[in-house]
Amino acid sequence: MSAPHLPLVLASTSPTRRELLTRLGLPFECRAPHVDETALPNETPAALAQRLARAKAAAVARDCPRHLIIGSDQVAVVGDRVLGKPGDRARAAAQLALAAGRVMVFQTALCLLDSATGRAATRLVPFEVALRPLTAADIDRYLDREQPFGCAGSLRSEGLGVTLCERMSGDDPTALLGLPMIALCELLRAQGVPLP
Repeated sequence: MSAPHLPLVLASTSPTRRELLTRLGLPFECRAPHVDETALPNETPAALAQRLARAKAAAVARDCPRHLIIGSDQVAVVGDRVLGKPGDRARAAAQLALAAGRVMVFQTALCLLDSATGRAATRLVPFEVALRPLTAADIDRYLDREQPFGCAGSLRSEGLGVTLCERMSGDDPTALLGLPMIALCELLRAQGVPLP
């Protein structure tokens, strides 16, 4: 019988991340990480996602001193433009108009922090989505039904966002949903967490 692992905490209030982690059948709790998500000057999208994943885990670790904390962050990029969470319909429409007919790259970072030792492991998992050309009417219909105002790049791929896509490519489809489960399983196994 293996030694018990530290309790798991997901540093997120995202229902999608919660549902993904639930698939592993492990007990965990969710805590809201209060982190400023503003990019630093000249920070690359990949570096931003990694920094925020670590910051989210560290923010929650202050109240969870003997836990394994899972932090994750996602940044969407079209060309050289970072598309964060739009927050409202006008910004979402502008993001989708910019991305129409182009490739959107989602940089999803993951951090597993052992708050007992302070050791953290991070992974970055990119995923590409090619959007089909979109009319203003396509965008309006999508926003009417989906309202993806809390999603990076305004693309809720687990919902109707898939209707906007021509193709998707990457090593881990769950990275697109905001929590790269293949990388997470690797990190959890390294911490002695028993997985199937």
